[in-house]
Amino acid sequence: MGAYLQPDTLDEALGILAREPVTIAAGCTDLFAATESQSLNGTVLDVTRVEGLRRIAKEATGWRIGAASTWSDVIAADLPPAFDMLKQAAREVGSVQIQNAGTVAGNICNASPAADGVPPLLSLDAQVEIGAKGGVREVPLAEFLTAPRATVLMPGEMVTAIRIPEGSDKGESRFSKLGARKYLVISIVMVAARLHVQDGFVRDIALAVGACGPIATRLSALEAALRGTPVAGLPDRLQPELIAPALTPITDMRASDEYRREAAVHLLRRVLDDLTLMRSPV
Repeated sequence: MGAYLQPDTLDEALGILAREPVTIAAGCTDLFAATESQSLNGTVLDVTRVEGLRRIAKEATGWRIGAASTWSDVIAADLPPAFDMLKQAAREVGSVQIQNAGTVAGNICNASPAADGVPPLLSLDAQVEIGAKGGVREVPLAEFLTAPRATVLMPGEMVTAIRIPEGSDKGESRFSKLGARKYLVISIVMVAARLHVQDGFVRDIALAVGACGPIATRLSALEAALRGTPVAGLPDRLQPELIAPALTPITDMRASDEYRREAAVHLLRRVLDDLTLMRSPV
């Protein structure tokens, strides 16, 4: 086993990254599960003590979720209703012990097609803040994930935060996950929806589906078709032909590709039905 480094500042952490190859560790809930030996090889860079990295806050340009923020931090944070879907997903990430340790940034860096946090973050128009010794860059989450277990991170870089831009925190939201059982299960299909209504019409809508392709995806064509329409009867206007082209599900031991396609439509109708019922007159 190599050195175990635990810097206190981001500059120190980025300096280490620029100097040598390391394994970045935070909650380790995915890292240890993917490690075949009893210990990690090479230098380990533990970022859990880096100042400011575990913080969720509103800033001038939107919301910032620090890379070391845990799922329990998300659940406890005072966030607007647009983040409810992210809180719901957080409660589905393993047990409470996993939620206490696992980080939001780790979930996206692991880049699993079934990562619970990705559809809600996509529906929040999340931007990934990437730090390196030479500076910071931001990449849309949809471009950050390139394939199963693959991202755009380059040597010497690490995720420092996830940013939600101003305006994408409007409206209400819901998350729904289908699995073989209620808890501690890999998703068969999951969906996230954010709905912003004004004067009875859909001002903005964001829909994302996970576990139905190599990476989770936004349903841009469907969103465009629904934007500006009356909120009344919205779930009934979901058009499967606008959903199917965006999905490339596989058949595996959990479900067939056909089942996943049908389930995605049903889950989307369910979450939109829930969101529109909230607005129905009593």
